[in-house]
Amino acid sequence: MTNDLNETNTFFTEADERLKWETKSTKTILSTVVFDVTEQKNRATDGTEGNYIVMNASDWVIVIPKLGENFLMVKQWRHGEKALSIEFPGGVMDKGETPEQSALRELEEETGYKAGKLTKLGVANPNPALFSNHAHFFLAEDLTPTGLQHLDDDEFINYLELPIKTVIQAAGTKEFSHALMGTALALYFKHTL
Repeated sequence: MTNDLNETNTFFTEADERLKWETKSTKTILSTVVFDVTEQKNRATDGTEGNYIVMNASDWVIVIPKLGENFLMVKQWRHGEKALSIEFPGGVMDKGETPEQSALRELEEETGYKAGKLTKLGVANPNPALFSNHAHFFLAEDLTPTGLQHLDDDEFINYLELPIKTVIQAAGTKEFSHALMGTALALYFKHTL
């Protein structure tokens, strides 16, 4: 099956131009280490105005490490959910890094594996109603273990191999609750079609 869609395709038409809003002003309400909360005064094409909350954060990367018929996953505590979560490795891009550099770094830091082959699967906004940043998704293959994780001071991560079928069946359960992992899986399957 061939995929006729690419980044130059669009489903938007000239008639959709009236749906766009213009940002008239932006005010930072709160600055944190992870993101800034802003209030934007926006105007629709018909003159309707409103104030909207937007969170500005750095872009993220999510890496799908494939080892044969298994995925390499990480287990970590998620403060918002107040629970452990099983996910693909990933994290915030460092200033000056390309998405590819960040993906390779995060993979090695969190799992101790290096990728011999890295394929970009896509880019998505985690929630375009609230966030301005994007997550970049990659498939990592030809993995070589280094035997060492390089975790940040506040990162506590264990990693494990799971069969791809198990990850698919567990998606959306209590242990696999991170919604962006579903996006990662969808992009992985789009790539493998």
